Amino acid sequence: NGFRRRADCRGYVPGYTPGMISPSQAEHLIEQQLTCLPIESLPLVQCVGAVLRENIYAERDHPPFDRVSMDGIAIDSTAVAAGQRDFVIQGVQAAGDPPLTLANSQHAIEIMTGAVLPSGCDAIVPVEHLRLADGRATLPGEFKVAARANVHARGSDCLQGATLLHAGIRLGAPEIAIAAGAGMARIRVSAEPTISVISTGNELIEPGDPIEPHQIRRSNVYGIVAALRRRGLQRIADDHLPDDLDALRRRLRIHLDTHDVVILSGGVSMGKFDLVPQALADLGVREIFHKVSQRPGKPMWFGIAPSGTAVFALPGNPVSTLVCLARYVVPGLYTAMGESSRAIEKIALAESVKVTPALTYFMPVSITIDDWGRPWAEPRPTNGSGDYAALSGTDGFVELPPGPNEYPKGFVTRVYRW
Repeated sequence: NGFRRRADCRGYVPGYTPGMISPSQAEHLIEQQLTCLPIESLPLVQCVGAVLRENIYAERDHPPFDRVSMDGIAIDSTAVAAGQRDFVIQGVQAAGDPPLTLANSQHAIEIMTGAVLPSGCDAIVPVEHLRLADGRATLPGEFKVAARANVHARGSDCLQGATLLHAGIRLGAPEIAIAAGAGMARIRVSAEPTISVISTGNELIEPGDPIEPHQIRRSNVYGIVAALRRRGLQRIADDHLPDDLDALRRRLRIHLDTHDVVILSGGVSMGKFDLVPQALADLGVREIFHKVSQRPGKPMWFGIAPSGTAVFALPGNPVSTLVCLARYVVPGLYTAMGESSRAIEKIALAESVKVTPALTYFMPVSITIDDWGRPWAEPRPTNGSGDYAALSGTDGFVELPPGPNEYPKGFVTRVYRW
C-alpha cells in the first residue's frame, strides 16, 4: 500500500490547539501523514497528468544540427555581399535528408523548414523574397543577407545532458512532448492511487431509480468521481453503504484493505445515524482530526488505517463535499504522488464580501476577465451547503479569513478550482 503514517496523529503543527483546527493546520496534518506512492515505469502516452519521479535529460544538443527555420534557398552570404544576385539551383534538400554540399558560391540549394543547413552555406533567403524560374533564384537588388540569417544554431536551445524536466512535476502536454524529444519511450512516474468513493445514507436513491418524496438523489459521489477523473485519476471504485454500523464495518474493512484512499461522503456529523467515525474507529483507523474551523464543511474527518490507507470522510451536504474535496483531498493525493511544488492561485474579489462567523469562509465564485485582461472572482454564494444547484457555472471557491469582517473589492486571496 502506498500510504504510510509519517508521525503521531497529533504531530506538531504551528499554532495547533485541541478541538477544531484551521484549514492550513488540517492541510499540514494531511501532508504530514502521507508518503509518496510507489514508482512505476509507464509508456509515455499513459503518463499525462502523472507526477514525474525521475529527471529527464537532453539526449542530444537541441537543435542537434544547424537547423533551417524558413523555406527558401541556402546560400553563401559572402556571395551576396560581393554583388551576386542570381543563383543556380543545384538541388533540393528536404527536412530529414542528409546535408548536401554547396558546389560553389554561385549556386544555391532549395531548402525546406527543419532541414539541416547544407555544407558551404551560412544563410537562408526566405522564398517570399525570391523569384524562382528556370532553375535559378534571383534576389531583389536591394535585398541584404546576413550570415546565419534564418538558421537555428545547433545547441542554442540546450546542450546534451542538460536537465529538461525535474522529478516532482505534474506532466502536461508540453512535458510529454519534451520527454518524447529526449527519446524517452517510457518514464518513471508515481503509481496512480487506487481510490474508493463511498456514499452513506438510507435516504439516497440512484439517478434513474424510482424515488419517494422523502428521499434524495445520490449525487455527491458523481461529483467526486467527475472531479477526480477530470484530473486524470482513473483507478476509482464506487460503493454505497447504509446507516447501519455492522454493514459499515463489514464493507469498509474490504475497502480499507484493497485501496490506497477511501473517500466517504456523509455520516460524519453529530446525528444519531452519523456512524462513520465509530465504524472507522472500530476498524482501527486512527483519527488525525475531526472538524475544521470552516464554513461549509466543518465536520470533515481524516484518518489513517492500519494498512496505511488514507481515509477522507467528507460532510454529506453537496457543497461541503466538493469544497473539502478540492481544498484537502486533491492536494493530498498529489502530495502522495510526489508532486514537489504546487502553484498557489490567487485572485481579487470583484465586489466586497462580509464574513460574519469566526470561521474560514469558502465562497463559490465565477471567474471573469475584465477589459484589461485581469481576472476577478465574482461572488456566487449558495443558499446553504445543500444548495448544489447554485454551483452551476461557478469555477471554484475563494478562501476568506474568519470574521467578523468585510473584505473589500480587490481583496486578494486563494482560489481553488472544482
